Amino acid sequence: HLPRARAGAERRVCRSVHELAPLPARPDVIAWLRGRLLDKQPNRVVLDVHGVGYDLAVPLSTFYGLGDPGAEVSLRVHTHVREDTLALYGFSTALELELFERLIAVSGIGPKVALAVLSGIEPADLVRALERGDVARLTAIPGIGKKTAERLVVELKDRLPRPQPAAPGSDGGPPAPSEMRDDVLSALLNLGYHRPLAE
Repeated sequence: HLPRARAGAERRVCRSVHELAPLPARPDVIAWLRGRLLDKQPNRVVLDVHGVGYDLAVPLSTFYGLGDPGAEVSLRVHTHVREDTLALYGFSTALELELFERLIAVSGIGPKVALAVLSGIEPADLVRALERGDVARLTAIPGIGKKTAERLVVELKDRLPRPQPAAPGSDGGPPAPSEMRDDVLSALLNLGYHRPLAE
């Protein structure tokens, strides 16, 4: 009876230790990459970092701001680890990364949907739409229905990052990603494409 009682006590101690001291959350494996742009396609880039090629999924808001292949770029990275998957998601700004991480924390929103959201609306516009509860603007994003838009508003409205104001004196520089996107969207609409397809 003594060994059995001791084993039971050890199980109780182990259980109470786990209840009192949960394991810390796993930190990101890769959080930042700087290297040469090898390949660039909408929603995907390959970055050469000291001879190692990293394949990263990116939103269009990041894609538009990257240079041509061969350019030196830096990306903030979210490392998404699952039982059978290790995927890297790259972002050019801290706001994009933070919004992505807030989005995937919402029930029913995975990385692909979060990437689609950031590809369908500029980050600052997304923050404004969520703050105002603008469901119509959110449902204009391809792949986002009314129920998903409403859930995003409810769960994120009071937990949004603050966009940084635009730097003064930026006249004469290259157009901002949002301006480039608006120009391309306008051109496609003028060519006769329906808005969802153009977006």
